[in-house]
Amino acid sequence: MRRFNLIGRLGPDDTSSVETVQSDACTFEIDFLDGNRRMGFGIGDALDQLASFGLRPSERGIDLVVLAALVNAGDTRVSRKLNAQDGWTREIDLYVPVSAPAVWTANTKLIEAMLRFLSGDRWRVFFRDRTKRTNILAVTPKGLAIDGLTKVSLLSGGLDSLIGAINLLSNQNQRPLFVSHYWDSETAKAQTYILDRLETKFGKGTFKNLRVRLGFDRHHLTTGETENTQRGRSFLFYSLATLAASAIDGRSTVDIPENGLIALNVPLDPLRFGALSTRTAHPHFIASMQRLINALALDVILDNPYKHMTKGEMVAKCADRAFLKKIVANSMSCSSPAKARYKKLSPRHCGYCVPCLIRRASLEFGLDGNDETLYTIENLKAHILASDQPEGEHVRSFQLMAKRIKAKPVLANILVHKPGPLHEEPAAIEGYADVFRRGVLEVAKLLDSVRARPGG
Repeated sequence: MRRFNLIGRLGPDDTSSVETVQSDACTFEIDFLDGNRRMGFGIGDALDQLASFGLRPSERGIDLVVLAALVNAGDTRVSRKLNAQDGWTREIDLYVPVSAPAVWTANTKLIEAMLRFLSGDRWRVFFRDRTKRTNILAVTPKGLAIDGLTKVSLLSGGLDSLIGAINLLSNQNQRPLFVSHYWDSETAKAQTYILDRLETKFGKGTFKNLRVRLGFDRHHLTTGETENTQRGRSFLFYSLATLAASAIDGRSTVDIPENGLIALNVPLDPLRFGALSTRTAHPHFIASMQRLINALALDVILDNPYKHMTKGEMVAKCADRAFLKKIVANSMSCSSPAKARYKKLSPRHCGYCVPCLIRRASLEFGLDGNDETLYTIENLKAHILASDQPEGEHVRSFQLMAKRIKAKPVLANILVHKPGPLHEEPAAIEGYADVFRRGVLEVAKLLDSVRARPGG
């Protein structure tokens, strides 16, 4: 096992020695400022876009994004296979220049625990002062702030965030600022399409959008490694949304549109415990992120308004189902659409990963089966799926889980605690158990006549 040190720098003035805790670790430095003292790696673009809206974010919001960018660098450029004794857990130390190191250092344990929960890795985080010349990094707004922005909402390019956007824009009292993060071309394509259709449908002035391409390739971080699991990406997404929300006067809400089944992401079988299941919108992660935001004195509230709804229920209750039906095929839910290339096909939904199965079931439930999405496996019932291969693994897992839930519905009350702690009121926890039950049975209905077995 190798430990990694990632040291954040802020331009040519940031030359002070950084004493690392693990001197024999692999050490890499990332300079976030270019020669014009402009933030790089997409952060400068985000600040420029906010300035064009007349918005100036908090310096602590910028600190948060720098921290999240370093997390993203470690998450995507340090291989689990090459550096983890157990094949999963990496050890990464981050050294972050911030505007208020005392405040950040007081919350080190919260941050490390939150990152450990999210990615399954052992993170240590250390903070130090920015240089005098970088004490202020926010870009001066270009004119008066855009009037009437009511909240921030994540727009990933997926089906849930599309529904969240339609619902907000269908409410004449809402004028949202959508925040989108992308790195790969398929995500970018889905976001661009959806934003264009939303503008055509609802009008150019009905919303604003902050789109940020932020990531690290071999030219940015020369580890010689890559990692595809990317469990930490939601921390970056939430941090960008918090940055935007911190620029809006008064208390701002960030909507995290995610159906309750995928938000909980209860392992469907014993092999998917721990970090093998993503925790992107898990209530514990959102609550931990909220505690950090509060500690930073940022007047921002994170909220998942769909936490007790299945994806099918979100589809069925969409404020404009006719419009959703027209554009839904171009939203992106698949965990890895590029893998279609292995079959010499253009990138598309695979049709058999967990997100794809939940998507297919939701459109069957909420749009009466009107699903024009392009899938690698178009018909799940066409042949027997091999449950010991990716095409049938999750199909069989859902079928077995549905069988358990049907036989003993109260089992859901126990299983919802498996992915992570739920510290909310008993009524809310019962809501999680109920949405898990309904969500599993929603997918089970889709898979009713689907056959999956080993070697199928």
